[in-house]
Amino acid sequence: MSKQQFMAENLQEGEIYAGLILGKDGAADYHLFLQAGEAVDVTWQAAVDWAKKLGHSLPTRREQALLIANLKEQFQPRWYWSGEQYGPSSSYAWGQLFGYGYQDYDLKSYEGRARAVRRLEI
Repeated sequence: MSKQQFMAENLQEGEIYAGLILGKDGAADYHLFLQAGEAVDVTWQAAVDWAKKLGHSLPTRREQALLIANLKEQFQPRWYWSGEQYGPSSSYAWGQLFGYGYQDYDLKSYEGRARAVRRLEI
């Protein structure tokens, strides 16, 4: 299948194709699609709820690394929440600073931004 055929068959309105994520530890490989729109000045839980309401989810840290590599221009140079909580403390969650490219964790009560993604297993 050509790239044009793939896009025609799988790209939904408003989405941008982000790339391929290779499965690890036996998980399936999948395509990642960035959804249109973003949530602004939201806590982590509000970001999770916003993405879920759209029928999607927040990206993982690994997916955020792909997004900054392939679609950095689609983001403000600001902090964006990931869908991953920080393991040692349930008060924190991970995110990506798209201005400088690093990932860190912050209090879930911090107000950042969020983008939603869709996954398509292959």
